Amino acid sequence: MLQDNIAGLKSLFETGMTTELREHENRIRRVVITDGDVQDNVRTNTAGVSARVGKNGIYGFSSMADTSSEAGKAVLKAATDNAVFMDKHINKERILPAEIPTGKEALRNPIVDTEQKQIVEFAKELDSYMAKKCPELKSHSIVLREQSREKILYTSDGYDAHTAIPRSSIYVRMTVLTPDGKPVELMDSWSELANYIDMFKDPKDFYKIIDDTYTAVMRKREGVYAEAGLKMVILGGEMAGMLAHEAVGHTVEADLVRGGSVAGPNLGKQVASPLISLTDYAYEAFGKPVPLPVYIDEEGTKCKDCEIIKDGILVGFMNNRETAKQYNQEPCGNARAYGFSDEPLIRMRNTLIHPGKDKLEDMIASIDDGYYLVQSGNGQADYTGEFIFGVNEGYEIKNGKITRPILDTTVSGIAFEMLKTVDMVSDNITWSPSGTCGKKQPMPVSDGGPEIRCKITIGGR
Repeated sequence: MLQDNIAGLKSLFETGMTTELREHENRIRRVVITDGDVQDNVRTNTAGVSARVGKNGIYGFSSMADTSSEAGKAVLKAATDNAVFMDKHINKERILPAEIPTGKEALRNPIVDTEQKQIVEFAKELDSYMAKKCPELKSHSIVLREQSREKILYTSDGYDAHTAIPRSSIYVRMTVLTPDGKPVELMDSWSELANYIDMFKDPKDFYKIIDDTYTAVMRKREGVYAEAGLKMVILGGEMAGMLAHEAVGHTVEADLVRGGSVAGPNLGKQVASPLISLTDYAYEAFGKPVPLPVYIDEEGTKCKDCEIIKDGILVGFMNNRETAKQYNQEPCGNARAYGFSDEPLIRMRNTLIHPGKDKLEDMIASIDDGYYLVQSGNGQADYTGEFIFGVNEGYEIKNGKITRPILDTTVSGIAFEMLKTVDMVSDNITWSPSGTCGKKQPMPVSDGGPEIRCKITIGGR
């Protein structure tokens, strides 16, 4: 656990400037076993202190790989000097940050360390189970990872906070051969807001993930190629979450709106079916905790849910304090920094398409010729909302019933056009809690949604 070495430095904050002083540590514990061999055994701690100081809408930033009080004083002075210098020499339109409440946020979810040997032994037990229970595997791997972030934050006008986000994850990858000898792969994963010692107590708790993945990959090796073209499909909750994050979420990050994203001119307009609502949640959704709760961001803003699409209408952006002032919106705590040497960027947290009222079985029964697309392995989108996602697990729907699995394919489209075709939304929520967003900094995120029925362009062979 971080020791607070910067507590007494608020007296050094310059009057009339916005100041954030942050002590920050990231920890990674990772073990990878492939076909019985330990391929990766990583244990890292990265810690330091940083300061960001704003003067008349211009910011100075400084960081140091040291968590001492002396380092805190040094980066605070450097950031202040930078802000004063740039304020004199940079001619630009100045946007002052939005005002926010002040207060203090106490520590939740304290970090608890685990011996690396314990992680290795646990991974070996799961690998052994996989080798014994899944005889048709050509190759397999197991990954156990704990990724934790802890920070102590002091601000001139915002919340002071001591926060910790421990996240533990398991990844299972399996490869089998088709009858004609071609490799087919499938991966599954799960994460929880938990220290390793809290999540990984008994290997038997994870046998079901292994069993289900093996069943699915054995079905997939008998799969067929999808028929290319515009098709009626059901996107599973994981696929809906990928869409929410990649194709919609990034377009409504206000720094990207400034850069010309498609969301800018569409604020207040219909961008989706009236059945679609989308929110970036802070720490709770529909009465339950989200996978990655964030209570305070790196600007000291107390986190709130950020409503993005309501009944098909684009109603808001994700902001930091500066863009919130620019767009006359409320800052909801989306300014996040991955490490001590990173400045806060506008980032997602837990981005979710809201559930509807339909039953999945009714949605399947409503399709004569289409696809049920369950799992995506990767995806990308640009500022126009145009996207392409890989599909690693999917099934044909014929005459209202799920039939044969399909081999790997892709789906593509333009988000704000494709979402207008949604005509059924399930009453279920599936989270993808293991995500990491790569927008300049590798930020932990989660996304999810219900099953949605829509028209989408699917790739073929």
